[in-house]
Amino acid sequence: MLKIRDLHVHYGAISALHGLNIDVPQGHIVTLIGANGAGKSTALRAISAIVRAAKGSIQFDGEEISQLPPHRIVERGLCHVPEGRMVFANLTVLENLYLGAYRRNDKHAFAGDLDYIFGIFPRLKERQKQSAGTLSGGEQQMLAIGRALMGKPRCLMLDEPSLGIAPLLVKTIFEKIVEVNRELGITILLVEQNANLALEISNYGYVMETGRILLADDSAKLREDPKVRECYLGG
Repeated sequence: MLKIRDLHVHYGAISALHGLNIDVPQGHIVTLIGANGAGKSTALRAISAIVRAAKGSIQFDGEEISQLPPHRIVERGLCHVPEGRMVFANLTVLENLYLGAYRRNDKHAFAGDLDYIFGIFPRLKERQKQSAGTLSGGEQQMLAIGRALMGKPRCLMLDEPSLGIAPLLVKTIFEKIVEVNRELGITILLVEQNANLALEISNYGYVMETGRILLADDSAKLREDPKVRECYLGG
């Protein structure tokens, strides 16, 4: 579904990605793990056109999207939940969710989609009239995922969903990521520093280091790899 070939990204004179190659098969959960500064978030930002690639190909469902603006990429069914959640703090939970559906024309389906999101994240239903800025970090992450789901994605990119969230809520959010993948068939590309969790729920994993892919294998095999265990899984 998503094919990245020879992707290069620069921030001024600094090279952040050096010839990245990634495949994300339809219906799978694929994870990118690695240390801070490895280029994981840059890869997602380049795919969603928040930053422009200097070189390389990004294909989504067989179509080259590297020259498209971000909103056209969302229209094609590729949605990005950014690091830090980036909810609209002064708007209500419900208004944030509706903004996720901004590019959609099928308003008759909104109620059913909201019911689904409120079903997997009951706290959002309880707080739907509350300003998003007053939510906890975990609730904001639920909202960011719900907002992306309102865009009707076929592929969902999640950037550090566990960042700054209480451990109990992290478990809940990861369970819901798996649920969305299995129940709705949404393909997921997950960037996550919690390598244990990421490899536990994913089918395939890539280990990034300084803008390059260091290792790539089935997630179960990466969890048993001595180098991965030593560097990313705490031995």
